[in-house]
Amino acid sequence: MRPVMMTKFHSPTPPHPESQIETDSRFPSGPWCGFFLMSHLPGRHQMELHLTFRQGVMTGEGRDRIGSFLIRGRYQVEDGQCWWTKRYIGKHDVSYRGYNEGKGIWGLWEIPPSWKGGFHIWPEEMGDPTQQKLAEAIDEPVEMETEAGAGMAVEASVQVGEHAAVGVGAW
Repeated sequence: MRPVMMTKFHSPTPPHPESQIETDSRFPSGPWCGFFLMSHLPGRHQMELHLTFRQGVMTGEGRDRIGSFLIRGRYQVEDGQCWWTKRYIGKHDVSYRGYNEGKGIWGLWEIPPSWKGGFHIWPEEMGDPTQQKLAEAIDEPVEMETEAGAGMAVEASVQVGEHAAVGVGAW
C-alpha cells in the first residue's frame, strides 16, 4: 500500500461521503426551490437549486432568471443560521444570509454596495410554505336505511378523511 501524500491543497476522499450528509431534518440534501425579490423588478423571481448539506458546509448548483450558478457556504444546526455565496458562472457573486426555522431558509441577499433584497428557499418535497393550504370539506346527501328498510336521504356533513358511522345502530 502506497502512503497518501497530504498537502494543504489535497485531502483524500472520505470512504463513505453519504454517511456525513446532514441528518437535521431542516437541512435535507437534494432539490430545493424558491424565489428572490428585487426592488427594481417587482415580483418573485424563481430559483431551482440542488443543495448538499454536510458537516456545516453547504454546496450546490442551480439556475434562475439571471443564469446558472454555484453555491458555496456554511450553516449551523444550533440556531439555523446560514450564509453562502451564489456565484453566477461567468458573471457576478451574490452574498446570502438567512435562517432556517423549519420552513426553508429565508433572509437577505446582497451585491455590495447597494443591491439587496429578500429571498426564501425550501426543499421541493415540502411544497411552498408561503402559500395557504386549503382544507377540503363536502356536504352531500347520504342514503341511510331506517328500521322500516325504506331508503331516506339525510343531509350529513363529513370532512374528507373523517370517519363517519353509517348504518342501522350507528347512532
